[in-house]
Amino acid sequence: MDQTIRFVTTNDGVKLAYAISGEGPPLLKTANWLNHLEFDWQSPVWRHWFDLLSQHHQLCRYDIRGTGLSDRVDSNLSFDSQVADLECVADAAGLGKFALLGISQGASVAIEYAARHPERVSHLVIHGGFAQGWAKRGPNSLRNGKALAELVRVGWGAGTPAFRRMFAELLMPQAREEQVAWLTELQRRTTTPEIAALIMEASGNIDTSQRLAQVRAPTLVLHPRNDVMVPFDQGRVLAAGIPHARFVELDSENHVLMESEPAWQRFQDAVGEFLGWQRAPPRRRAADAPQSGDDLAVLTAREREILELVASGAGNQAIAARLFISEKTVRNHLTAVFDKLGVSSRSEAIVFVRDRGLATRPH
Repeated sequence: MDQTIRFVTTNDGVKLAYAISGEGPPLLKTANWLNHLEFDWQSPVWRHWFDLLSQHHQLCRYDIRGTGLSDRVDSNLSFDSQVADLECVADAAGLGKFALLGISQGASVAIEYAARHPERVSHLVIHGGFAQGWAKRGPNSLRNGKALAELVRVGWGAGTPAFRRMFAELLMPQAREEQVAWLTELQRRTTTPEIAALIMEASGNIDTSQRLAQVRAPTLVLHPRNDVMVPFDQGRVLAAGIPHARFVELDSENHVLMESEPAWQRFQDAVGEFLGWQRAPPRRRAADAPQSGDDLAVLTAREREILELVASGAGNQAIAARLFISEKTVRNHLTAVFDKLGVSSRSEAIVFVRDRGLATRPH
């Protein structure tokens, strides 16, 4: 699947980059703290999100001012400017009435837009969002937020990868090494340390708590239970404050969900039901499936690797040690594998693999 990147100029002269992919009813995703349309597109962190959303929608994304392919400005990065940029992109993309997806700080921008333009927003989906930024949640949160912003300025500016890696691991504590490496590179590539800190500080001062009751669009709020970046209670505040909002708790530590974790399937099911996605036909059980190695094409490269190790007789501890991942991550991958293959146990998975002639080798 391809994307088309275009540019629009705001009223204050800033060029914003936005991208369109997929076909179907329009869905506009607001910008997060850091984006890069081109670098994000092939990433091990975001690609499964974009593939999923583009399968069901004409997906529109954009780079927040100061980052990615948008102008690298270091002024006028306020919350109001972020909302105005969303308005600009929605108009430039020719979107009439559309669904709106807000993730992290983009959720607050989406909420403000929905309150201002009820005639434009058909559905509102919020993941890992908040009504109050870190500077508005009490003294401990304020102290932590200031420290993190200063780490961005000093640590990133010093060129030390360890500081950027820390933020990557806060965003995705369960991430694989390739995902941590990608997030670390995104931070270096998408903007300057000063702009990143300024955007973080603007995000910290957001407070849309008085706007929640003015949202009229049907709303779905999803939040990871153990999210390190945005406390779980912030998701509950959003769902309680927006009239008739639905709330879905996700069993995850990751601010950005990984494709291999069960919470990702829960996210897909909830969002698909909310937005009216056409359901795929139910998966066939292994005993009814054709005897073809092509059945394994539904698995990711990592899932195939783990399945092959299972078929060779390796246990979860041995697999985790060999692949340098945790046993919990192995279990999460296996849950996804069993679901995709229509099996319910390791023994069924082994039979499935051997019946289809997947070569196994000792490890």
